[in-house]
Amino acid sequence: MAGSTLREVGAALADLVLPRTCAGCGVPGRSVCPPCAALLTVPRLAQPRRFPVGLPPTVAAGAYAGPVRPLVNAFKEHGRAELARPLGAALALAVAAVRLGSLHPAAPVVLVPLPASRAALRARGRDHVRELTSRAVTELRAAGVPARQQRLLRRRGRVRDSAGLTPAQRRANLAGSFAPDPGAAAPPPGALLVLVDDVVTTGATLCEAARVLSAGLAPDSAPVLAAVVAATPRPSGTTPGACPGPGPYRLPTVPGHDLDRLSGPRRRD
Repeated sequence: MAGSTLREVGAALADLVLPRTCAGCGVPGRSVCPPCAALLTVPRLAQPRRFPVGLPPTVAAGAYAGPVRPLVNAFKEHGRAELARPLGAALALAVAAVRLGSLHPAAPVVLVPLPASRAALRARGRDHVRELTSRAVTELRAAGVPARQQRLLRRRGRVRDSAGLTPAQRRANLAGSFAPDPGAAAPPPGALLVLVDDVVTTGATLCEAARVLSAGLAPDSAPVLAAVVAATPRPSGTTPGACPGPGPYRLPTVPGHDLDRLSGPRRRD
């Protein structure tokens, strides 16, 4: 209680010195204003424009467009650490949704963060996906979802910057870039493995990570799933909702209790 009070007082004092503005739209008052936060409470299946073979069923909390884009980048590239809470909550919502849509909607979940490259760690000085994953686990547990984080993958080799690459070039660029982490403990039997990342665009990174993760599973294991904060939206005129990826999967149109808790009103951050 005392620690929480001190953090609240510290946040109030920080607001007096450096007034907060919404990282999404720039409105003063909060790190994330209610309208921008609401954009990350509508889980949807991620469907890249050119759906890659091997993409696991992937749910995003919102679309990577409009205010969501600068919101994510403010945390990822510009060091606004206070955004870990709302973005981690959004990731938790996506995890809860992908779990509910699976064949095992009551199973415990193991969140597997996509490991950052050495270049990214040097540039940012931190692993932002692991930060989001830790916050998401906290949110899921508070909602009654049995969840844990495990680093089951590691990076290997080097990949070039994917900016400007076609989907096929991205896949070729990422081939062999992930490997099982030899020091990782085996995930609990019956748990759903959910790859987590901040954003999905073409899906090439998730495809490669899911391929490596799936290779180490027993034949009767549940398929690897994925959850992200935001996904690049499909062009207008395409039909949303269906998942052409492998294995049966549906995204419930009526959220269950997990989603009710996770998509509810947020505390002021």
